[in-house]
Amino acid sequence: MPEASLHAQIRDLLGGDPDSPRLPTVAQARRRCPPGAVMACRRGGRELVLVTRADGRAVLAPDRCPHDGGPLSDGFVDGDQLVCARHGWSFDLDTGARSGGPDAARDRPSVRLALESADEPARSPA
Repeated sequence: MPEASLHAQIRDLLGGDPDSPRLPTVAQARRRCPPGAVMACRRGGRELVLVTRADGRAVLAPDRCPHDGGPLSDGFVDGDQLVCARHGWSFDLDTGARSGGPDAARDRPSVRLALESADEPARSPA
């Protein structure tokens, strides 16, 4: 079997490229990701996209677009929307609901991303 084919099979089985650098943790990405940007990161074995809003608040979502599985971390922030770079699907950063893109009204309008806060809870003084 050619090496490229074996490499592609390993990548598919693992859900990522075994030769790529390890993704930063959520905490590491939170420190590095500027307002209005997105960054791939990980929590445990989950690959996530960190989205830092212009006001500094941050949310996490799975790093896979529900449309075709492309990485949302290749996308961009447009106001309160995360936009997938592959086909322009956009998601509301408050609700996770699909909010735009080609044929948004008729093509799977109920698609929703599972969002979670990336902001660490405030620590009480010791």
